[in-house]
Order: sequence, then C-alpha cells, then structure tokens
Amino acid sequence: MSPVLLITGAGRGIGAATAKLAAARGYDVGVNYKSDAAAATGVVDAVKAQGRKAVAVAADMAVEADVERMFKTVDDQLGPLTHFVYNTGVPGRAGRLDTADSAMMREVLDVNVMGALWSLQQAIRRMSKKHGGSGGSIVLLSSVAADIGGPNEYVWYAASKGAIESITYGLSKELAGDGIRVNCVSPGASETRIHADAGQTEKLQKVAPMIPMGRVGKPEEQAEAVLFLLSDAASYISGTVLRVAGGR
Repeated sequence: MSPVLLITGAGRGIGAATAKLAAARGYDVGVNYKSDAAAATGVVDAVKAQGRKAVAVAADMAVEADVERMFKTVDDQLGPLTHFVYNTGVPGRAGRLDTADSAMMREVLDVNVMGALWSLQQAIRRMSKKHGGSGGSIVLLSSVAADIGGPNEYVWYAASKGAIESITYGLSKELAGDGIRVNCVSPGASETRIHADAGQTEKLQKVAPMIPMGRVGKPEEQAEAVLFLLSDAASYISGTVLRVAGGR
C-alpha cells in the first residue's frame, strides 16, 4: 500500500512543490486549497501524471468543520493517512502593530495556529499507534519570521510561526511513543505569493541582497527539506526545526 500524504495549502507555492515531489517519491497526495480550484486541479493532475492517486479538497483551515471534512475526504478517497504537512499560512496586511486591524490579526492566528492544532488533532487520531494507526511523520511549516520577529511588517505573523515551532517541540515529545515523528521546516524568503498577498510586491527584491547566498529560495528547495523529514531517511529525527533560508 502506498503512503498517503495530506498537504494543506497545496494549490501553490511550497505546498504545490511538495505535492509534486511527493508524487515522484511514491506518495498518494491529498491537495488542500481554500478557493483557487483551478490551481489545485493543476497540482492533482501533475500528481496523477506521475502515476499516483490524488484528490483536491476545498477547506478553510480557520473553520474546524472544514478541517474535519478534509480529513474524512482523504480517508474515503485515498485510504489511511500516513503522512501530514501543515503548510497553510497567511501573513495578513503588512504594517506596524499599532495600526493593525483586529479582525485581520485574528484571521492570521486562526488560520496559522488554530488550523494547525485542529488539523494535528485529526492527523493524530488517524496515525497514532495508540489509536490503531501505523504511525508516520508530520511536518509543519514555520518561517524565519519566528526568529526575526517581523518588525514593521507583521509581528502577528511572526508570533503565529513562533507558535508553530513551539507546537513542534511539544508534540514531538508527546507523540514519540505513538510512532509519530514531528518536525518543522523554517523557510526564508521564497519565490511565492505570500509577500505580495501582504501588500509587499517588492519584498523579495529588497530581501535578496541581505541573504548570504545572494538570492531568495525556490519552493522546490523547501519541498526537498519537507520530503526529507517525512522520509525514513529522517527516522531518528523528531522535534527539529530545519532552517532553509540561504544562510540568513
């Protein structure tokens, strides 16, 4: 039986790159997206073109019922879950904290933190040997913002990613006896739409000269790190935050 991987926010960017790489390495893939059905369908088609099974599942990570339905859909269409990646993350609108909109900050925390916690509950109930599962591997996506802090841009987003790293540390210990490894990838600036979504269309060009390697990362480079941590090659690695940021 093929391993079954569910990736949230997999319609574009790092999530999409991870889905395609996972297919090449033998995984059947659940592709979650919120609203861009065409992009998610394109990822599903790319996975199927490599001979793997795939399903696109629309679900908003800020809605617990959507999260539950997403996992049930993967159960029904792909089979028992063995691997999970929480890739979903929204930055909100860039700016200083003293001018930030309360509803915007709440959305960031609901999607980035509560969505992760709800999703992890569902994944554990399926994967844990204590719940009758076969164990497996979980990877969460953080950001170098958790260390840098996002000053003058998105302190709330940085806080949400700090929470993701705390979850990684705690849950890796909690689940060690359940046969589940939990790790985290912390990307630096990457060629995705996240900064444009925050209203910073020139962000990547400004950041690139500050990166020791002199360039921003590619989603495929982040995906390689995720797949490594998911794989048996990382069988004795848990509770680790792997920084993939060009030396930054």
